Amino acid sequence: MLNTTTHNIDGEEIKEYLGIVAGEAISGANFLKDLMASLRDFTGGRSEAYEAELSKARKIAFEEMNQKAKEMGANAVVGIDIDYGTLGDTGSMLMVSVNGTAVKF
Repeated sequence: MLNTTTHNIDGEEIKEYLGIVAGEAISGANFLKDLMASLRDFTGGRSEAYEAELSKARKIAFEEMNQKAKEMGANAVVGIDIDYGTLGDTGSMLMVSVNGTAVKF
């Protein structure tokens, strides 16, 4: 499945627009990751644990979106938008949402 943030595919003609598809993933961080991230906030630096969770959530969201596009008969998703957020009382849950337009080219 071809994924692009652009609204066209260079060198290809989009034959059919099939509709909007989306994928979401919410990943909870555990107590140890929260503690390590808090220390990173204090001392500076990157939080590898949170980066790994964010990457995992993004991958899941893309897989979900692509599966929905495939079920519609698409071979690409164009105009993809990726949104990130946090949820929960302490913001310890990471959310990734991706959406775009399923197309045939």
